[in-house]
Amino acid sequence: MSELAGIEAHPLAQQYPCRVPVWWGRHGSVEKDSELVGVSGRLVTLRIAKNFKRYERWLARMLRAPKELRRPLDRMNSVLWELCDGSRTFETICIEMDRLFKEDIAPVISRTAVALALFQQHNILLILEEPLSGRWSVGPGTIPDHQELSVLDEGHPYDTELLGGEQA
Repeated sequence: MSELAGIEAHPLAQQYPCRVPVWWGRHGSVEKDSELVGVSGRLVTLRIAKNFKRYERWLARMLRAPKELRRPLDRMNSVLWELCDGSRTFETICIEMDRLFKEDIAPVISRTAVALALFQQHNILLILEEPLSGRWSVGPGTIPDHQELSVLDEGHPYDTELLGGEQA
């Protein structure tokens, strides 16, 4: 039934990768056009507040260091980020990544699993046993309760509007 050989036997096959509450936005033109809801195919940038300890805060103030980290994702990770909304299984995500990127992502199962593991290491993704079903917001442009981010300038390049059918 599956389009990918061996995906059914993978330990993540029926798990639901889901991004945690973090500010993110889309920018640029469409890189890869997916037909799935909530996947624009545009590049994604994450904004994450830096948590300084007392001395680090003083040093950052003296050096005028930014108070947030902006992490732009490449085209494959941008699509993967949009796919990980907690409603799709790992199997579904792998099939869509394979359809969009073909040999550029081969072997798709292991490369997707590694990318998800990296997102997990950075504490921006969870692997759920069941669909998210709106337990928290995974949409673009939302500042999580536990973070303080600066207000963006008027002409910022980020699109934080929900796509048709996308969950907040």
